[in-house]
Formats: sequence, structure tokens, C-alpha cells
Amino acid sequence: MIHDWSSVFPMEVQPRSDDTFVPAKRLAVDSLAPAATKALNALDAAVRRSTIEPGLLDLVRLRASQINGCAYCVDVHSRDALAAGQTERRLLTFATWRETPLFTNRERAVLELTEAITRLADHPVSDEVFDAAALHFSEAELAQLIWVIAVINTWNRLGAVARPWSLV
Repeated sequence: MIHDWSSVFPMEVQPRSDDTFVPAKRLAVDSLAPAATKALNALDAAVRRSTIEPGLLDLVRLRASQINGCAYCVDVHSRDALAAGQTERRLLTFATWRETPLFTNRERAVLELTEAITRLADHPVSDEVFDAAALHFSEAELAQLIWVIAVINTWNRLGAVARPWSLV
């Protein structure tokens, strides 16, 4: 049975009702530390010049953002992924990517690498995870991926801790 989920899960932002919870902004890190903000924006611009397809990098950014609990980043990168051609079905099942047939081996390898790098406090990145990614990406692409993952983790930490950006 095929469902039209667009009526159940609209991907557009709905108007807020009066009972909508909006987390308070904690700290305007962008304006309070402008030099660091400028440097991170420059670094982000540099890693966005990757030779890896943008849609795959959107999945990397989205997965790290989910793990780190940055609601703003999850929203932004979900919308970016849709704009880059990811399907609603893939995004709706994305949190369970290991259990679905919707992701390629290349995507699975980069998602494993993203999770391992994002969760460094739990364990180091294993040779198995790194070698699996190396089967699908050149050394230059691996270097680019590591930088993309490092940068999104930095943005996530700023967003999840300081909550400087409004989702609505």
C-alpha cells in the first residue's frame, strides 16, 4: 500500500499556536564573539566547497545535528536535504537508516563515519568504520568529510548550548 504522507507530515513550517513551546535564546554568541563567528563562517564556507555531492553532505550535517540535539540545525539541514533532492520518505526514515533499504552502501559508510566522529566521547573511530568509508571515498574526499563533520559538530554545540538562533 502506498501512502501520500504529505497530508500527514507536511514539510512546510506551520503557523505557531499560542501553546507552542519555543525555547528561550540563551546567549547571542554570534554578536558577543564576532571574531570567532567570522572565523567559523569562513571555515564553513571553505568546507562547503567540497567535491562531494551536496545532498550527501546535507545527510551528514543532518545526522550529526540529530545526534547532538540541535533543533535549529536539524530543521535547516532537513530543508537543505529536501532542496538538494532528498525524498521525504528518506528523511522520514532517516533516524533509522540502518534498518531501511533506502540508503546506499556509500551513504551508510559516511553515516557510520559521521556517527563515530560525532560520538568520540563514547569510543574512538574504529579502523573498521574508517576503512569502510575509505572504500567509497578518496583520501581527499575523506579529508573533506572529516572537516564537514568537525564543522557541523561545532555549529551543533553552539546551537544546542547557547540556542542563539530562532527556529520559528
